[in-house]
Amino acid sequence: MGELILIRHGETEWSRSGRHTSHTDLPLTDLGERQARALVPLLADRKIGLTLVSPALRARRTAELAGLTSPRITPDVREWDYGGYEGVTTVEIHRTRPTWNLWTDGVTPGPEAHPGESPAQVGQRADRVLTEVRAAAETVGDADIALVAHSHFLRVLTARYLGLNPASGTLFQLATGAVSRLGTEHGNPVITALNVALPESLFHVAAPEPPEPTG
Repeated sequence: MGELILIRHGETEWSRSGRHTSHTDLPLTDLGERQARALVPLLADRKIGLTLVSPALRARRTAELAGLTSPRITPDVREWDYGGYEGVTTVEIHRTRPTWNLWTDGVTPGPEAHPGESPAQVGQRADRVLTEVRAAAETVGDADIALVAHSHFLRVLTARYLGLNPASGTLFQLATGAVSRLGTEHGNPVITALNVALPESLFHVAAPEPPEPTG
């Protein structure tokens, strides 16, 4: 295969306000939709043989607007289960747990359907996805494989791709609507691009607004 392309979904109301969002299925904001359309020129020169997408609406809509066809819905690329911290900001958590850090402390337990995950548990999912990617590499030839998913999960996956522990995902920042690429150099896993996005001032060039209807 070529490279592994990581795409974080566009902005939602909760990503804008910094609220932890895993299973809450929010749509993209207007800006999030424009961020997704602005991915088109960033992917235009890539030959993508397979796209794996989180089941979340925000990820599926991002893939659609980015022009990625026939995505494979893949539950393992869902976001970190934040348990009892779903919908809560880090600032709010720090009021009662001033030293709390997601990457080392994990989350407080949530309801039965969403009990929360530890960094190690997210790392196990990332490892399964990387195993799936390596298996698919045999069928896509020199094409890339794209993952359209979420910030914290993709950061953990980046760490695991590089052979680091899951908590090392704290080292990699991913903005909404951003693209990163993982590849190899001399047989070693490397980051070939990280957190790349068009500035908002160029969105109208990348994805012109449709004309107003006439008559």
